[in-house]
Amino acid sequence: MEGARLAAHDLACRRGDRVLFAGLSFALTPGEALQVSGANGTGKSSLLRILAGLLRPFAGAVESSGPIALLDGNLPLDEHLPLSEALAFWGRIDGTLSGRDAGLAAIDDVPVRFLSTGQRKRAAVLQSNPRRGGIWLLDEPLNGLDTQAARSLEARIADHCADGGIAVIASHQPFALPGLRTIALAEFAP
Repeated sequence: MEGARLAAHDLACRRGDRVLFAGLSFALTPGEALQVSGANGTGKSSLLRILAGLLRPFAGAVESSGPIALLDGNLPLDEHLPLSEALAFWGRIDGTLSGRDAGLAAIDDVPVRFLSTGQRKRAAVLQSNPRRGGIWLLDEPLNGLDTQAARSLEARIADHCADGGIAVIASHQPFALPGLRTIALAEFAP
């Protein structure tokens, strides 16, 4: 999608009585990627939910253009359906790829509830990120993936950015992506 853009202006996030971060600003244009790092509980997931429009910031504003896809710990697939049928449901709605496109063809007939953590993550990536050129918000995307699957996902994200997409990756793990910018949330703790 031409013109995808994501900008955060002086964002702050509060959980209960505690402010997790404040004064966070950045701007991303087509082809750019940002990794947000920090220890558990510093607000990485909350930031992604703010960027997706699912959580209101305590202060500041977010501007975006282009479709947004959020990949978090929730797998929006029917647990009782075989993987191929669960993905086909989303394919009819938004053009999600099939399991064959992500190397999951061998488990197309396995009910979603029986997938391993890594298989579930790969299926979630497939379901959550079908659109080219949009904004991908990825929460700990490498968790549960073996080395080969992690490299494959990094390559897929690099291709997405090369096609004009934007990626925001919330993770404490190292991420191999050309031109990746980083923000440490600890620098924005009050």
